[in-house]
Amino acid sequence: MTDKFALYMTQLGKSQNTTETYARNVRQYFEWCELSFGNAPPQLYRANVLEYISYMRNLKGYSPKSVNNHLSALRCLNEFLIDEGIQTETVILKTDFMKVQLQYASPCTVEKRDVDAFRQRLLESGSKRDYAIVTLYAYSGLRRTECVNLLLEQVDLVSKEIRVVGKGDKQRLVYINDKIVHAIREYLKERRSESPYLFVSRQSGKLAPSRINQIFNQYSDCITPKTLRHYFCSHALESGYSIHEIANQAGHSNVQTTLIYSNPTAKEMKEKANRL
Repeated sequence: MTDKFALYMTQLGKSQNTTETYARNVRQYFEWCELSFGNAPPQLYRANVLEYISYMRNLKGYSPKSVNNHLSALRCLNEFLIDEGIQTETVILKTDFMKVQLQYASPCTVEKRDVDAFRQRLLESGSKRDYAIVTLYAYSGLRRTECVNLLLEQVDLVSKEIRVVGKGDKQRLVYINDKIVHAIREYLKERRSESPYLFVSRQSGKLAPSRINQIFNQYSDCITPKTLRHYFCSHALESGYSIHEIANQAGHSNVQTTLIYSNPTAKEMKEKANRL
């Protein structure tokens, strides 16, 4: 069932990360069912789901956000089972989801000098590909999957534009600066591949998402793809971008998401507090 469910989500336009996460959460639910009842039921029952919510909250100690992530996966499974004719009842309701207090005052954890030093280490490593990847991350706000899925034809260095295909196959136009243009041009001079993808590896014509993490881990103990994306949003706001412009660059369908990322650094918040 899990394989068919994964195919169903792919057909809905879910990203690879979402598909894998939902499939993993569904497997965890069925494993819990087997431990609790001796077997995995053929469909979803509301009584079981309510017990599972209690299990996640009280025994596992999951945060409200984690509980909601698991419920989102089960709600999608519920829709799949109805679509397949396996059941007719919707057993997961909107009221089942826990209220999450959004962290609007979530300061960026890295500063410009940290990012500059990180990029310099990549430059000195000699890998023009890795340097181009990190520079693209720092100044465009792309996601990891968007980065590895970039095609050469989507990148226009003359117009300084990248046509990005984001979550749900939604396309957006991302504007890039001279730093990105120069870094990619230098990388393309030594790139030897017939692959349509921009970033390639020696083993294949497309860079694996896990390789992105390895690059970051190799040259920094604190900067990750997520923190660099956070840095972009914060830095763009400080540089004069509006919230809506940042949302477009980062591919946020809801500006509330942008507000979480686009907060000042802890140092700036302390300085402002002292001016009160």
